[in-house]
Amino acid sequence: MFTVALIGPDGAGKTTVGQLLHDRLPAPVRYLYMGVSTDSSNVMLPTTRLVHKLKRMAGGKPDVAGPPDPNRVKVKPKGLVKRSISEVRAVFRLANRVTEEWYRQWLTWRYQRQGNIVLFDRHFFTDYFAYDIVDNGQPRTFTQRIHGFMLNHIYPKPDMIIYLDAPGAVLYARKGEGSIEALERRRLDYYQIGEYVNYFAAVDATQPLEKVVDEVTKLIWDFYQERKTNGKKSAGVKSKPPEAAGAPILACQEQGESAQ
Repeated sequence: MFTVALIGPDGAGKTTVGQLLHDRLPAPVRYLYMGVSTDSSNVMLPTTRLVHKLKRMAGGKPDVAGPPDPNRVKVKPKGLVKRSISEVRAVFRLANRVTEEWYRQWLTWRYQRQGNIVLFDRHFFTDYFAYDIVDNGQPRTFTQRIHGFMLNHIYPKPDMIIYLDAPGAVLYARKGEGSIEALERRRLDYYQIGEYVNYFAAVDATQPLEKVVDEVTKLIWDFYQERKTNGKKSAGVKSKPPEAAGAPILACQEQGESAQ
């Protein structure tokens, strides 16, 4: 079958929409969390689980954070020893992150071979897009560049990316996290992802939940029918970003555009 990634900021309704899709799709569905927080994942390597357990026992914070704000300048440790320790830790974090990412991709292939549509809650490519993959005006570390290259050129991208979009003011009212300005910047980052993938569609997440689910369901059904007719090559869908930050969502999908 194929893979579908539901993406969007916290408060957009990804998990809720994903749960409601199960009985509406044309094939069995397997849910897989593909976000950056391993503590939020429904699958995890035993070694990672052990490390996190030891971390919690030692009083460490849960691993729930995503990549840092790409617009925030990170202060480098002072002194050769501190910098060396920081670099070694970065390499170990990268190794653990990449291992987890490929483990979940292996599960994806397994589910697909069993005839399932694999529904992703988030995706590594989109979560790290503005941080490790594209040039955001801030210098990237060596490990960031390696990770970004892998995600952009080696790691399989989802067959479909469906972005649940809402203005920053709406998201801030729902969650009260971050700032409206930061949420709007992230919103435009999401739309830029469409330039890097074959299928990207935006759905207005400010609509009633039932309507959001209906629109997402239709997109997936149409993709399924296209695949059934034309094999793996499916018509690309692109959604344009809002004309200005804070503008109402424009879920304008240009059907029939050829996949890149």
